[in-house]
Amino acid sequence: MADPDSAPSPVLAPGTRFEPVPYAARLPLRDPSSIDLVVMHCTETPTLASASEFGERVLYEDVGTGACGHYYIDRDGALVAYVEPERIANHVRGWNPRSIGVEIVNTGRYPHWYDSRHQAMDEPYTEAQIAALLALLAELRERFPSLRYIAGHEDLDTARVQASDDPSLTVWRKRDPGPLFPWAQVIEACGLERLKP
Repeated sequence: MADPDSAPSPVLAPGTRFEPVPYAARLPLRDPSSIDLVVMHCTETPTLASASEFGERVLYEDVGTGACGHYYIDRDGALVAYVEPERIANHVRGWNPRSIGVEIVNTGRYPHWYDSRHQAMDEPYTEAQIAALLALLAELRERFPSLRYIAGHEDLDTARVQASDDPSLTVWRKRDPGPLFPWAQVIEACGLERLKP
């Protein structure tokens, strides 16, 4: 496989830093016309650095890859790409081949993701994050004319798991981007339709 550090930089949204995860070149390429969905996530970690550390972990030993979105937006609006959008990244079960994953830095339920007593997601998204997101979505729509839908991770992965504090309870496996994500503002501005299967 090609070393992502020696490969030419991919075409990305203006102002994006390209910092590919170590296994990026192992992720399969896809036909750009197959991309019709953007999936919104929040990192549920405290910083971009901690999100990066998670994304770099190899979780799937058989293919040597991990779980990671394509684009990450820090609290100040800085935009980083860990995987070029022409590759299939592992960011949402069952929807990866057709989607681009966008992660926004936000603590979410960190560090008690599955504790039934800590399911609130009360960190607001910053104005800089939403401005950067809308600029990114506009660029992606121009670059990928097949883009039609946007969804939250919580819309697509509706599984429940055993609560870590009480095995008699269950909690949502994924709740991101969560209740404080400004869906109305984003949908009005981005020109994409929210997909809620």
